[in-house]
Amino acid sequence: MYATPQPFSRLAGKLLTATFMGAALFMQPAPAQAMGGGGGGSSPAPSTPAPAPASGPSCSTKTTQSSCLELSKCWWKSSSNQCKKKKNQSELNLNDRRYAEGNLLARTGAYEKAIAILKTADQSDPNVLNMLGYSYRKNGDLKTAIGYYKTALAINPDFVLAREYLGEGYVKAGRLDLARLELEQIGKRCGKGCKEYVELAAVIAGTDTATW
Repeated sequence: MYATPQPFSRLAGKLLTATFMGAALFMQPAPAQAMGGGGGGSSPAPSTPAPAPASGPSCSTKTTQSSCLELSKCWWKSSSNQCKKKKNQSELNLNDRRYAEGNLLARTGAYEKAIAILKTADQSDPNVLNMLGYSYRKNGDLKTAIGYYKTALAINPDFVLAREYLGEGYVKAGRLDLARLELEQIGKRCGKGCKEYVELAAVIAGTDTATW
């Protein structure tokens, strides 16, 4: 056999070395710049949004009309006995709009205007009847007021706010015995710690300082 000429061996070695170097370059990982989109380094971690500020008590947690109306952002939906967050008045049905308007007038001392508005609302709605009783009582017509309270309670015997107002009417009429009966009924329905019980008890005891 003839020996391979030396020049050919050197050429083959160079070709083989070049092949290995090309393969090694091909298998190297891509530069960080190419992977990072041209930023010259790793992308910053996304920032965590700040928690939303607390908005205070929710309207939906209020289960009585009196507690609902303590929050300026809430209104009492009389048709379903629910405390709702105030929205555009156009979203309320006609009875609820009239009740809301009459309630506002009564709470600000415009009793005659409140009565006029509330009389155009649903007269089978115990919330409307209760606020009519409130308006008449505050306007000095105690007999008519008590009649409205009783009608509201005939529809909804568990309406403790109407019982509180009726009891206050009895106190004004000098019938503490009847007022105490309403206090007892309130206690049976919502306990001695509920607002309606506490307020009527204070009126009966003569320690109430409210301006109602």
